[in-house]
Amino acid sequence: MSKSSSAAAFLENMKQGTEEETLPSASLTKATHTKENASSGTRRGLKHIGGYLALETVERVAILRARLDLDNSQLIKLAIDELYSKQKAKRAFND
Repeated sequence: MSKSSSAAAFLENMKQGTEEETLPSASLTKATHTKENASSGTRRGLKHIGGYLALETVERVAILRARLDLDNSQLIKLAIDELYSKQKAKRAFND
């Protein structure tokens, strides 16, 4: 595959999925999430968010994943939801 054709394919893939996708419901349960990914074999409609973390943080993630029996995506969603709720409450009470 030439450089220009792979670039064209990349740009075409970037266009896909930009038309009014609906985000997964906030009440998406672990079982539903796992079932959808396993049955379809795709992450259609989802976006990847990554980061570079210190070893200490990676260890904490691994411990939480094991204790809560969650995968990385579920753990990140749980953390974001909790942080969002906390920030929303702070704003409501002008803290």
